[in-house]
Amino acid sequence: MTKFLVADDEPDLESLIRQKFRQKIRERQYEFVFAVNGVDALNKLQAHPDIAIVLSDINMPEMDGLRLLTKLNEVSPLIKTVMVSAYGDMDNIRTAMNHGAFDFITKPVNFDDLEVTMEKTIRHVTQIRETLKAVKENNILKMYVDETVLNFMGSREYEAALTANETIEATVAFIDICGFTSISEKEKPDTVVKILNDYFDIIVKEIIAQGGYIDKFIGDAIMAVFRGEYHLDRTLDACLAVRNKIASLPEISASVRYVPQVAIGINSGEMISGNIGSASLKRLDYTVIGDTVNTAQRLQTVATPGQIIISEQSYMKVKESFNCTRVGEVSLKNKANPVVIYDVRD
Repeated sequence: MTKFLVADDEPDLESLIRQKFRQKIRERQYEFVFAVNGVDALNKLQAHPDIAIVLSDINMPEMDGLRLLTKLNEVSPLIKTVMVSAYGDMDNIRTAMNHGAFDFITKPVNFDDLEVTMEKTIRHVTQIRETLKAVKENNILKMYVDETVLNFMGSREYEAALTANETIEATVAFIDICGFTSISEKEKPDTVVKILNDYFDIIVKEIIAQGGYIDKFIGDAIMAVFRGEYHLDRTLDACLAVRNKIASLPEISASVRYVPQVAIGINSGEMISGNIGSASLKRLDYTVIGDTVNTAQRLQTVATPGQIIISEQSYMKVKESFNCTRVGEVSLKNKANPVVIYDVRD
């Protein structure tokens, strides 16, 4: 359902709109909120934060439509405004557009034209919101978030979601491309970057296929996070596919012989998810932190080429579904006691 705010001091307009769109109102496709001027419109907007589209007259008492348009851009950049006015001269149209109006309709209102314009505006708003949702869910563009970006990207709800911190249950995988330093020291920079990006592309596709997302690229390694149902199982499926795909790649024979392999560390449990970084630099990284994440990275450091290493705690959760081999006890940094680890074979 799309909620509209109609700002107009014309007394008959509300009844006309309710009559014209009664079927869509009855079917809960449209909902209308009415205001008699710009001041009233801003108050109604506070009471109804889910309003998506504003239909506004220009000539209104207390606060006219152009002033309201400026205020709307400050309050909620996601809201799109269609100006509906008897003042249809080019100066008014250009002024409205320069103030951020999405479209302009003249009075007397042709309701068929109005409906077409409303549907077009709905599609535009929906596309923006779906894009923002995808950005949020896939953590795209969250690597560098400053106030300007937050204001541009939209609503107060979205800004709150970006800046919110939460404790989550998830699985983290650190996937290192083994021995890649030998290539980077011998080959031309363009060659090194192309080879690394090709490997990353293979890894990323398998992570996305299992519903994971890339938290960050760290040199020649990837940190991936999996949330939701069966997040540990999906992580293991993704990493097994990564190992097999990378192992099937041909040997590189240039200034140095190189056989691509990966070493992977995986850990599952509670972690903090939020924007971490420097407010002074206005550079924040949307990421996960905590002991679970640190342990995953340390498990990766003890993994040998071709190994997928998990802790005994993770092994107990997946032993019925995956074939694992006990490696033994290892000492991990900042861990008081040795940790029993397992290699996931298939």
